[in-house]
Amino acid sequence: MESIRSLYKIGNGPSSSHTMGPRKAAEIFLERNPGASSFEVTLYGALAATGKGHLTDVAILDTLQSKAPATIVWQPEIVLPFHTNGMKFRALDQHGTELSSWTVYSVGGGDLLEEGQSREAGESIYGMTKIKDIQRWCEETGRSYWEYVDQCEGSGIWDYLAEVWQVMKEAVERGLEAEGVLPGGLGVRRKAVSYYVHASGYNSSLKSRGLVYAYALAVSEENAAGGRIVTAPTCGSCGIVPAVLYHLHTSKNFTEKRILRALATAGLFGNVVKQNASVSGAEVGCQGEVGVACAMAAAAASQLFGGTPAQIEYSAEMGLEHHLGLTCDPVCGLVQIPCIERNAYAAARALDANLYAAISDGRHSVDFDRIVEVMKQTGHDIPSLYKETAQGGLAVIK
Repeated sequence: MESIRSLYKIGNGPSSSHTMGPRKAAEIFLERNPGASSFEVTLYGALAATGKGHLTDVAILDTLQSKAPATIVWQPEIVLPFHTNGMKFRALDQHGTELSSWTVYSVGGGDLLEEGQSREAGESIYGMTKIKDIQRWCEETGRSYWEYVDQCEGSGIWDYLAEVWQVMKEAVERGLEAEGVLPGGLGVRRKAVSYYVHASGYNSSLKSRGLVYAYALAVSEENAAGGRIVTAPTCGSCGIVPAVLYHLHTSKNFTEKRILRALATAGLFGNVVKQNASVSGAEVGCQGEVGVACAMAAAAASQLFGGTPAQIEYSAEMGLEHHLGLTCDPVCGLVQIPCIERNAYAAARALDANLYAAISDGRHSVDFDRIVEVMKQTGHDIPSLYKETAQGGLAVIK
């Protein structure tokens, strides 16, 4: 299992699989072919079906055209066997003769794989890849999940998580100040500032819930506008973890050190899902994005409130279990409807999962690892038209 740095990626939205991944692929191919006279990129499957809404073409062309002309070929009806988000890059000489080609896949969270590769292709630094094993280690040693992250990652991870937290906070604060209509043609207005103002006028629990909504909306709207965010675990679900942590940081006065430890715990749970299933909406639906983010945020909240390893695991399990089967069907392929509202709602559900687990003794029937297995199978069983292809569900109501 790779470093949680590969889960928490800092970059620009609106999509980790459709924007960040393709941009990274274009940068790699450009570096390999500095002498090319032109480039041609063919996009396949879900990447082609909703690429324009996700600015996939903009991300690729902005990169390649800095050196040579480039064109995009859209093939939404062709799904390559390895993954639905396929790309083929071609470098051409001045006569149009192919110099080299590269087929690569954007598999979620900004990650790239070539056919036949597995997620183990990166450096594996975690000896245990199941939460039940890590939980047992915690209980036997008296340590917590974040301490396992520290043991595997080394002390350098804390500087990186401090940067992640800073970007998350800035995204919340920018989003609370921004107003107007989001780009893309749907006419979706930013709502974060309105929710923040209204929430501030309520008392106690209503105010708390409203602020969580506002913070999640703020980050998700920044993402939809192409702003700088952190994948947690993806761009489409990037508002959930920051909303929960920002709210607890500001309302409960949790120190930054404790917030970073909570981020480490959240990253560990997200990394386990990424290793054993997927965080790609195009592969397993939105359960792999919003569902996993909810689990991560629930685990983080549980840790902050002093949850035992069992209670933290239970919080995360509920966060994911109750999003099983969630489809990925954004209207017009944009990360706006229903994605933005889903972030706000899931952030609140994460806090509910923490509360439910905190009242319990942490014992329950189905463990987190089993839910991850079920999520993976459910994702494979969901028809492709409900997995980021803009061919079913909400995607076709406009």
